[in-house]
Amino acid sequence: MAHYAKVENNIVTQVIVAEAEFFDTFVDSSPGEWIQTSYNTHGGVHANDETPLRKNYAGVGFTYDSTRDAFIPPQPYPSWLLNEDTCLWQAPVAYPTDDKVYDWNEDTTSWVEVTEEI
Repeated sequence: MAHYAKVENNIVTQVIVAEAEFFDTFVDSSPGEWIQTSYNTHGGVHANDETPLRKNYAGVGFTYDSTRDAFIPPQPYPSWLLNEDTCLWQAPVAYPTDDKVYDWNEDTTSWVEVTEEI
């Protein structure tokens, strides 16, 4: 089975699974382009050590960049920057490595520890 993303105006509007040999019977004729995507590809790496396909598995709302031949997820925060190698968004400050849980605070552009109240 293969996965295909329908791209309209560079935005993914639908993702389907279809047998490659029957693909033409599943697609509609409305405007847009169907582009193959790989469920096992994330950040330019294939989970099974195979050749990665289009940097990331497509999702509805992702952008397809034909110059990079990559699916790019929506930018989560205005301050986050696109990593050109992975086509994933990265915070301008690295996530802490102290095994605590953090959420991003866009107002302060920093990670804020999540604490549980008892």
